[in-house]
Amino acid sequence: MNLKSFAKVNLYLQVINKRLDSYHSVRTVFERISLFDSITLKKRKDNEIRVSSDDRSLPAGKGNLCFKAAKLLRDQFYPSRGLDIKIIKRIPVGAGLGGGSSNAAVVLLGLNKLWGLKLSKKRLAKFAVKIGSDVPFFIYEKPFAYGFGRGEKIEPIKGLNKARLWHLLIVPKIHVSTPLIYDKWDSFTVLTKPSCNVKILTSALSKNEALPAFNLFFNSLEQVTIKLYPQVKHAEDLLLSLGLNHVLMSGSGPAVFGIVPSRKKALKLAEALRRKYKTWRFFAVSTA
Repeated sequence: MNLKSFAKVNLYLQVINKRLDSYHSVRTVFERISLFDSITLKKRKDNEIRVSSDDRSLPAGKGNLCFKAAKLLRDQFYPSRGLDIKIIKRIPVGAGLGGGSSNAAVVLLGLNKLWGLKLSKKRLAKFAVKIGSDVPFFIYEKPFAYGFGRGEKIEPIKGLNKARLWHLLIVPKIHVSTPLIYDKWDSFTVLTKPSCNVKILTSALSKNEALPAFNLFFNSLEQVTIKLYPQVKHAEDLLLSLGLNHVLMSGSGPAVFGIVPSRKKALKLAEALRRKYKTWRFFAVSTA
């Protein structure tokens, strides 16, 4: 079984407070984007789960989210079954784009079909929560969704099925630790408040026309990440210098993106920037 595992960006990410369980309460708007990894699932004759990838930085065993996803379903339904999981990576690792979470969700969705489990999305989402906060978003296979709680409570956004955005995506060549960023957020003294809210954002998107000139996007973690990793600010400044109004960091970074009016312009800008900046990665992507 060959499957696509799409990335995400957060168009809006407001961290509200730290919870008693040490996680953080957030309010977010997810967008699934066209950048994707390829996942291959193949049955084994024994009961082992083996993960391989063209990216050697990924753990192959218990530390891999795909392994965790497969083991959850196997132990619950088919203890004697085994699986080979092959991952072809295109989504940069540790970039705030949800690559690992997406991979895990795709394994859950794929095994639901491969093993004939016939589990509902709601039931699969309960397994997904055990793996990570972003994993449930990918279970619903929707282009846009709200995320609440620690991000695991998902509500697909109605009325945005026709909305399609083009992005120029920049990924500086650094690795950002999500736990570190949230830990620093707890002690950060000056925090920017959102200039708009999720209702204003989704209302603008639902009109499926050019977005207003003011920036609708927001990320509570942006100031923290920029303070620790100045390269993120440099990437944002580059997007702003190109005349892009709607610019934001995704998740805890370091990926940043800007809204581009068309596929043609996104491709043209990405190609030009690849020639000029050799150590950063550039992608022209759209809503998926």
